[in-house]
Amino acid sequence: MNKKRTKLEVIRDILNTIKSKNGKIKPTHILYKSNLSYQMMDEYLTELKGKGFIIDNGKQKGRTYTVTEKGFKFLEQYNLIVDFTSSFGL
Repeated sequence: MNKKRTKLEVIRDILNTIKSKNGKIKPTHILYKSNLSYQMMDEYLTELKGKGFIIDNGKQKGRTYTVTEKGFKFLEQYNLIVDFTSSFGL
């Protein structure tokens, strides 16, 4: 049985999902690829927009999201921390 993801792991998953689609993705794809309920996804996207990690490109044909420079920097720093802790077996 898998353990629950931490908040930072969920944020990482959302940002990586957006990044993997060349920086532009619809909310439905985020929902499925990040394995979140709609309510949880909406809460995280609102928080990430507020912190400046993603941009909401609301358009008539459909809403899309892109990762900002701040979001890319978060991913970079997060990966450094994960690599550091795993190198010591933590």
